[in-house]
Amino acid sequence: MEPSDFSQIKRQPIARRTNLVQVSEFARIPPAGSGFREFLDIFPQIKHRTNAATSLATVIERILAARLKGHSITWALGPHVVKYGLTPLIIELMNHGIINHVLTNGAGAIHDVEIAMIGETSEEMGGHISTGEFGMAEETGLFINGCARTAMETNQGFGEILGRRILDDALPHAGVSLFAQAVQRGIPITVHVAIGTDIIHMHPDMDGCATGQASFTDFRRFVTTLRRFKNGGVHLNIGSTVVLPEVFVKALTAANNLNGVPAGGFTTVNIDHLSEYRPLMNVVRRGSMDGGEGYEIIGRMEILVPLLVRILLAELRNEPR
Repeated sequence: MEPSDFSQIKRQPIARRTNLVQVSEFARIPPAGSGFREFLDIFPQIKHRTNAATSLATVIERILAARLKGHSITWALGPHVVKYGLTPLIIELMNHGIINHVLTNGAGAIHDVEIAMIGETSEEMGGHISTGEFGMAEETGLFINGCARTAMETNQGFGEILGRRILDDALPHAGVSLFAQAVQRGIPITVHVAIGTDIIHMHPDMDGCATGQASFTDFRRFVTTLRRFKNGGVHLNIGSTVVLPEVFVKALTAANNLNGVPAGGFTTVNIDHLSEYRPLMNVVRRGSMDGGEGYEIIGRMEILVPLLVRILLAELRNEPR
């Protein structure tokens, strides 16, 4: 077999070719003395592919527009937001009207309460499962399971009762508690529990009826928030791969059903270390298919969340360009 003769290959001028990347889209060097607001301006703007930099810039624009127009901005926070020490930043956003509703799962509540109580959380599992000691901290169970019973008996929200008790008991680290600070500012905060997934469900004072009723009340409270979630609202899912994405899509469906008209013009965002099925489908893609526009920004949460918060605060403080 003879090799092909490339001398007959036909070529064309490069000027006739369609290109996907242009130098005008390259990253920019920030000018000396520039403020943090200009950080967004230096990102590369390559348009032919999914670009986390442009997604972040768009998300920031949507959040700021929602705040300006008084639309709902809801933050679904997985337990790693607490475990990675990010709650002071979330609380600062509360101070600036960038959060209208916080929701977390049972593990998020546990970590937040333990931080409020003793300033520490996230026990070592290895070697303690075989001994039956893992998850058996008495104070954690008594506090949270007790709040679940109070929520059931008084027909109040689970998250609201948790935050109120942290404040009433003057727990030493209430200043960095999502629950305490949300309640203090009148911001709804809800807990969405999957029975059997949390350490306190193994405790003798666990009441499945109370926990289920308290969590169901919070689910209906979140639906109330999402009934106003349209024409510019923003929902962020940060660090929850299963429970909170499922809660969001069911709550949005219930809100649309009750309203009789679909929510539209909203933005959904997933921020996490990895792209996982449920956040991608329930938060980003299904939101996009049903009236919204979804974005996913993947990377280290302990970098992305401070970056997002820093730029938002810079915009609000109107730092000079």
